[in-house]
Amino acid sequence: MLEKLMPKSDEFFDDFDAQCAVTVEGAKMLYALLSDYRDVPARVQALKDVEHRGDEVTHTAFNRLHQQFITPFDRGQIHSLLSRIDDVLDLTNAAAARLHYYEIPSSLPDATELARLLVLSTEKVQEVVAALRLIKKPEQILAGCKEIKRLETQADEALRAGVGRLFKSGADTLLIIKWKEIYDFIETATDKCQSVANVIEGVVLEHS
Repeated sequence: MLEKLMPKSDEFFDDFDAQCAVTVEGAKMLYALLSDYRDVPARVQALKDVEHRGDEVTHTAFNRLHQQFITPFDRGQIHSLLSRIDDVLDLTNAAAARLHYYEIPSSLPDATELARLLVLSTEKVQEVVAALRLIKKPEQILAGCKEIKRLETQADEALRAGVGRLFKSGADTLLIIKWKEIYDFIETATDKCQSVANVIEGVVLEHS
């Protein structure tokens, strides 16, 4: 019954899948950089190239949204989903760029942990977005959304603890300010993953 309510429009789902793939790729690149902190300019540029690919996918999808008469679900929800997935990759790239621009000399464990949680969040987003294509198991999708929210809570806690350690570290004040901004970008990316989950919940509940 549920599938009958969802018109076939595989191109949008292809766009969502492509967006999620580059977003996971970008998150993994940030985590890898923070885990093995070397060749920073080249690796930051590589992540920026991935972000540009993501922008191209998003641009194509928005054009499709404006041109296509039949959509798989509400246009506003599609627009929100595309925008919020795009935000995740934009914020990931912003965090990486500042490692280079701010000439950060070495990584910190708390930054690495935040990036690890971001990878897990983007992978779970990829999973639940892919499941939207058929919506045969809405309970499974909603459980995935719940997991994304749990990871976002973990990221909140990791941010608070990390900032606390940063302020107690006795490091140079300017370096603390730089790291605080980078932490915030990574944690905000996990916030956007939760925003994706919120949109997906709305779609599933509306069509169940």
